[in-house]
Amino acid sequence: MPGSAIGKKLNYGYPGTISRSIDAIVENKLSTGEIGFGAPVVLNSDNTVSAFGASDTAADFVGIAVREVKQAISVDTSTSGYLDKERTDILTRGYMSVKVNAGAPTPNGKVYIRITENVAIPAGVIGGFEAAPDTTNTVELSGVRFTTGEVDANGVAEITILNRSI
Repeated sequence: MPGSAIGKKLNYGYPGTISRSIDAIVENKLSTGEIGFGAPVVLNSDNTVSAFGASDTAADFVGIAVREVKQAISVDTSTSGYLDKERTDILTRGYMSVKVNAGAPTPNGKVYIRITENVAIPAGVIGGFEAAPDTTNTVELSGVRFTTGEVDANGVAEITILNRSI
């Protein structure tokens, strides 16, 4: 019998949060440009990382930016990612909570990243994770799968990176 005290389902966490630490492998690289927590990243030729963009391919994917608590330098400072030229933690293998912009994940389902906008899918953002292919507008990540196929009320789901690429 599944546990349910009040009939509410808890959220899966914030994008970029390592959801299961047992198999987590995290690399640290310098960033080029801003990278949001939970965003897919690519390795550049100068050994820095940057956010996955429109010109990148599935083979360029190396991991996902890990969410971390940062020290505020003023009262009104808030951050939801890494700044340019900042040390950046990247999950290269393991489990992570990510924002799913389009599609309905399935257990062990394929994971896609949007590379081109499509007006028919307004929630689709370039560099964002999706659960359904969109012809040439998305690329399928090999060795990355949706873990449970469930999405919380905020559109966050758990994915598994099965194989390291760096």
